[in-house]
Amino acid sequence: MTVSPTLRRHFPDGVFAADCPSRVVLDHVTSKWGTLVILALAEGEPLRWSELRRRAEGVSEKMLAQTLRMLEADGLVHRDARPVVPPHVEYSLTARGGALAERMVPLMDWIADHAPAIVGDAEAAAATR
Repeated sequence: MTVSPTLRRHFPDGVFAADCPSRVVLDHVTSKWGTLVILALAEGEPLRWSELRRRAEGVSEKMLAQTLRMLEADGLVHRDARPVVPPHVEYSLTARGGALAERMVPLMDWIADHAPAIVGDAEAAAATR
């Protein structure tokens, strides 16, 4: 297998090893909800729970909680809980999360541009089978 020169630095033999830590991070940041939470926070302003749920339409409370805990543990999301009544919690990207988001935004832009054609092609191919 040949990998790009950029990836060759991390994978000199061209093998994406099963026990590589990058697999864990890749799983976290490319999960449907992980990606959408990171992109929602990429605009820079801290967001409260309810706003994140609105922006990641369709996410359940359980999945949003799991995703935020996971991204916080990974050092990508910061949780700011203020000791007031009622509780006030905001989420924002850490510097590491912001650097990741800078790379994810162009990917999401490409996906949004090409998704209608890709989905249409897949539906057309399925209809001909």
